[in-house]
Amino acid sequence: MVVKEDEKVVGFVTAFIPPEKQDTVFVWQIGVDPSQRGKGLASRILNNLMEREACKDVRYLEATVTPSNEASQALFRKLARSHDTECTVSECFAEDLFPGEGHEAELTFRIGPFKK
Repeated sequence: MVVKEDEKVVGFVTAFIPPEKQDTVFVWQIGVDPSQRGKGLASRILNNLMEREACKDVRYLEATVTPSNEASQALFRKLARSHDTECTVSECFAEDLFPGEGHEAELTFRIGPFKK
């Protein structure tokens, strides 16, 4: 989904359903233009994603988030609350798995099950 305002892209999501987890959509990336932050656009984008025909059998949404990305953590927790479901967080990739210095660990956020 891409959201445009005055022909400028102000929000998007990239996601896929892993072949081995047909009941899960993995959000690879979600972005909102700074001019639109705090207006609920990211939540609307995720809700639109979950309503698509391609996600008709999806019961879970997953994403990886770094510990310092408080905005994304809040977004996924809010999604779980708004759907009255669980949000579990687990370690996905420890920071020592990344080459070089300065890359944070990544946590997996798993939201669901969504009621259809």
